[in-house]
Amino acid sequence: MPKQKDLKRRARARMKKTGESYTAAREQLLRKRKTPAPAAPKSVLAANLAAIAGMSDDAVAAKTGKNWKQWVAALDAAGAASLPHAEIAKRLYDGFDVPGWWAQMITVGYERIRGLREKGQRRGGGYELSKSKTYPVPLAELYAAFQQQKRWLGDASPRVRKASAEKSVRWAWPDGTNVEVYFWRKGEQKSQVQLQQRGLGSRAKADEMRAYWGERLSALGELVKR
Repeated sequence: MPKQKDLKRRARARMKKTGESYTAAREQLLRKRKTPAPAAPKSVLAANLAAIAGMSDDAVAAKTGKNWKQWVAALDAAGAASLPHAEIAKRLYDGFDVPGWWAQMITVGYERIRGLREKGQRRGGGYELSKSKTYPVPLAELYAAFQQQKRWLGDASPRVRKASAEKSVRWAWPDGTNVEVYFWRKGEQKSQVQLQQRGLGSRAKADEMRAYWGERLSALGELVKR
């Protein structure tokens, strides 16, 4: 009975609003009741944000205090979608107390989520890649092997722009791109190379060079085998 009374009340209210007869108004209300509501449109917040951003929710939340959904909401509210990369990172650092490296990572992830760049693409349009490999040798031994470029790099002849022993090397690559190599001590008998190449013209070229560096870093590993 309560449902019937509610239906009559709503039908009469509709009659006043639309000028329909009671029967017509009641029929329209019953039809709406039977028709399932349309599915809500998918939004970017319903997507797998971690996959788009390229870093897990757990890692981001552990280091920054927010997951990707929360960061997207916060940055949207700050108008970040219309800001350049450096300004977004600065706001994260100054306004949210996010450490420098993580401010960059959150900025890149947010830009990917909002379609401002593809994975592997810089905000300005060029592409970049990163590659790393850990070796079971001390840092000094790894760096010494790295210096024997002809033995693991082959015929490529990059120009050294800047070098700091056992810390970093910056190359001007023959194709006009920039390569940065960083060395990290991971223990007494373990060290790591991290490599970044920027300024690549397409995603296909970035994929090609990522495979190339995978091969070259494996070749470097052959030099330090014991």
